[in-house]
Amino acid sequence: MQSLRELYKIGRGPSSSHTMGPERAAKDFLGRCADAPSYRATLYGSLALTGKGHLTDRAIIDVFEGTGKKIDVIFDTSDRPLEHPNTMILEALGGDGRPILTVTYLSIGGGSIRAAGEPMSEAKDVYPFASFSEIMDYSKKKNIPLSDVVFDFEGEEIKPFLAEVWRSMKRTIHRGLVAEGKLPGTLGVDRKAKILFETKSPDEEPEEREKRQLCAFAFATSEENAGGGDVVTAPTCGASGVLPAVLFYLSGKHGFSENRVISALATAGLVGITVKQNASVSGAEAGCQAEIGTATSMAAAAVCSLFGADADQTEYAAEIALEHQLGLTCDPICGYVQIPCIERNAVAAMRALESAELSRVLTGTRKISFDLIVKTMYETGKDINARYRETSEGGLAAHYKVS
Repeated sequence: MQSLRELYKIGRGPSSSHTMGPERAAKDFLGRCADAPSYRATLYGSLALTGKGHLTDRAIIDVFEGTGKKIDVIFDTSDRPLEHPNTMILEALGGDGRPILTVTYLSIGGGSIRAAGEPMSEAKDVYPFASFSEIMDYSKKKNIPLSDVVFDFEGEEIKPFLAEVWRSMKRTIHRGLVAEGKLPGTLGVDRKAKILFETKSPDEEPEEREKRQLCAFAFATSEENAGGGDVVTAPTCGASGVLPAVLFYLSGKHGFSENRVISALATAGLVGITVKQNASVSGAEAGCQAEIGTATSMAAAAVCSLFGADADQTEYAAEIALEHQLGLTCDPICGYVQIPCIERNAVAAMRALESAELSRVLTGTRKISFDLIVKTMYETGKDINARYRETSEGGLAAHYKVS
C-alpha cells in the first residue's frame, strides 16, 4: 500500500481527478519534453464531459503558460473504449504540427495519475499489506493502535506532514466560514457556510446548534473547493469536506490535542489507502460511493481514533459508513462540484458520527468486514451505468435545467 502522502494532497479544487490530476500530468509531460514548438491536450471520457465545469482546461493551460508555453485543449466527447474514464493524451508537436512525443495519462482519483503502460515513480508502496484485515492483524499482534501502524512504516517524519495537512484543513474551514457571495459558474449557487455557522435560534437545543455547526464546517470546505480554493484530498477534492468537518467539530468541542488529531488522520488514512488500493476513490470510475463513501469511512475511523476505540470498533465504524453509501451515484449538475456535492459532504459528516456511535454499541454483533464492503463497493461501481459516474449525463444533471 502507498504512503499517506499519496492520499492526502494539498492543492486547488474543484476536483482531484479533473483538476489536480491533469495539473500533475501536465507538469510530468513538460518534464519529458519542455522545448517543443507547441503542445496539444485531448481529454476523453469524464474529463471531456465535465471538464469545463471542473476547470480541467484551466488547470492544464496554467501549467504550460507558467513556463511561457502554449497548449490547445480539446474536449473529445465521442464514445470510445478507454482504459480509464479519466483519460487524457498530451502531445508535443514539432514545427510541422506532427507529434514528436505522445503520452496517455490516466487520472485515477485523489489527484494521483498514471501514464498508460508504465508505473509512476511517485507511487511507491510503503506498507506490506494487501487488505485492512492484514493491517488489523499487525496492530493486534504488536498491541498498538491503528495509528501507530502508520508511524511504524512511515516513521516519525510523517507526523509533520500530517500536521501540515491538519493546518491546511483548518485554514480552508476558516476561509469558508467568512466567505460570501455566489460560487463561480452558471448555477448561481450561494455560499451558505457563514449563514449556517452564524444562524441562532433562541429556542433551539444545544444538539441542534452543534449539528448545524458540523454542517457549516463541511459546507465551508466544500464551498472553498467549488470555488477553486486550496483543499486537502480526503480522499478527493469532491469529498474533501467530510473528514475536516468532523475533526474540526470534535477537536473544538472536546479540546483534543494536535497529536491526537494527527493520530486520527493516520487512522483515517489507513482506511483511505485500503480503498484506493483495492477499489477506487474516483467518482468517474465507481460513482460517488467511491468518493463520499470512502470519506465517510475515513471520518468514522477518525472519530474512533479520537476516542480511543480499538481496531475492531474502528473497522466496524468504517464498514457501516461505506455499506450504507453503496450505489451512490455521481451526477454533478453542469459538471460543477456544487449540486449535490456540497450538501452531500455535510450529510456524510453527520453519518460518520452516527456510524462511530453505532459501532461503539454493536461491535460484537457485526458480520461484515470492511474488506468485503470495499470489494462490494468496487463491483457495484463498475455496474453503475456510465451516465451516473461523473459524466453529468444522468440523474440530477440530466433533469435539472438552469433557468
